[in-house]
Amino acid sequence: MDHVRLMQVFVAVVDAQGFAPAARKLDLSPASVTRAVVTLEESLGVTLLVRTTRSMRLTDAGSRYYEESRSILQRIEELTASVADANATPRGSIAITAPVLFGRLCVMSSVVSFLQKHTEVQVTAHFSDRNLNLIDENIDVAVRIGQLPDSGMRSMQVGHVRKVLCASPQYLAARGTPNHPSELAEHDVVVAATLSPRVDWKFGPPDDPTVVRVNPRIVVSSNDAAIVAVESGFGMARLLSYQVASEVAADRLTVLLAAYEEPPLPVHILHRESSHGSARVRAFIDHLADALRRMPLILE
Repeated sequence: MDHVRLMQVFVAVVDAQGFAPAARKLDLSPASVTRAVVTLEESLGVTLLVRTTRSMRLTDAGSRYYEESRSILQRIEELTASVADANATPRGSIAITAPVLFGRLCVMSSVVSFLQKHTEVQVTAHFSDRNLNLIDENIDVAVRIGQLPDSGMRSMQVGHVRKVLCASPQYLAARGTPNHPSELAEHDVVVAATLSPRVDWKFGPPDDPTVVRVNPRIVVSSNDAAIVAVESGFGMARLLSYQVASEVAADRLTVLLAAYEEPPLPVHILHRESSHGSARVRAFIDHLADALRRMPLILE
């Protein structure tokens, strides 16, 4: 086997956590897989795997070699796909993740329109308010709301959303409308833990914020549940503007203290594609970015 093929076998063994499952995946005999790893170790002059009758583990050198090999093989695959797909119709699978409500309200329409245009593409959508790891979860594209950590991923900003305080008209009629964040201590509060796990809410600019300690009467694990509680007339909640846009437009919820809002949160498309990425993922990213930038729920 050539060296690249030896690397592929070694990575498959580590990924499958065994020689026999790797052999089945590669459609090779277990003996051929074992010989390939031994040949690779001999050519490198190091031990990559420590093997016993019941288990195997990577050596320190093996761990480094595995990570570099996986990166090299991925770049080879991307370059090959880029050349092959340069003038080809997008085809194959795409995995995307986004926050639950954002996915339902803002992403799904783009997914459907893309699939209608490209009939040889399949999409798996993972909508979760937990930030899924693109590499570990084998996800191609993510939508993230808020400042991005330095992850080494590629990204493009497509707009902003606001963090808004809202309540129903019936609640405000019964309890009054606050004119300053300091008045929130007198009101019933609903907290969506996925957005605001703390009970200290900040208002105003980051360099001179107004911090308010609130005592939530309801803490829920989803934004949907918080919206239900607030729309029913129980207290007020802090949510993202796109999440309550339809309720505000229909006058079922009222936005409060707009003058004291924090700066808008950026919305990014995050992806792990290189400049040689696949045609289907590049096409999908362009399609999604264009759709989100034109969406009324997202600010310029």
